[in-house]
Amino acid sequence: MPSDVDRLLARGEELIERSRARTEGALATRTRKRREAEILARLGRIAAADAVIVLAAIVIGLFVPLGMFGALAVMALLILATFVFASLPVTSAPRVEQLVQVPLKALPATTERWLETQRLALPAPARTLVDSIGVKLETLSPQLARLDEASPAANEVRKLIGEQLPELVNGYGRVPEPLRTVPRNGMTPDQQLAQGLQVIDEQIAEMTAQLAQGDLDALATRGNFLQIKYKDDELG
Repeated sequence: MPSDVDRLLARGEELIERSRARTEGALATRTRKRREAEILARLGRIAAADAVIVLAAIVIGLFVPLGMFGALAVMALLILATFVFASLPVTSAPRVEQLVQVPLKALPATTERWLETQRLALPAPARTLVDSIGVKLETLSPQLARLDEASPAANEVRKLIGEQLPELVNGYGRVPEPLRTVPRNGMTPDQQLAQGLQVIDEQIAEMTAQLAQGDLDALATRGNFLQIKYKDDELG
């Protein structure tokens, strides 16, 4: 017969599995939506470019007969435009310097896009945490639209996701690759990165909950205990 401890452990494992399933479901939904948006954006650009080419050909044809070679040239331009606009990125990747300048309500989405550009350079455990942070940033974004840019609470949000998160990732990126798995002070840079991302992931979740509850005073005082800045010598 299972003991109370066994039941508590089983309950804990069940809650962890549910949380993981929700996160994975949110990640799958977010990835699908992003891909659909990118496809629609690419199709829109291709359609607009093709329309301009066809319209220009019609206008030119009113004055100068295009003939077979002209029609072939138009066809080649249509193919070229389709290839170019299907290959180019839909949006340019944001630079880390932009994160301190964008409006607060746009900061989560901009930070998420910046994180996507860094993802492949991170170790596998960190990528999982980056995905989780991305889901939480997406949830946080609409709540920030109601937050005063000049408020202390807004300052804490901006400090966490616009400054400390990029500093952590960039600090890891400055560590030479052969040293990233070498322990120093009991932890490797890979482990330090994962630990820092875990802290940020948890802090974003708490910020979201506090904003939902309207507890701006608690949010404004987070800087008193949040210490996750990693300098080069700490990661090296």
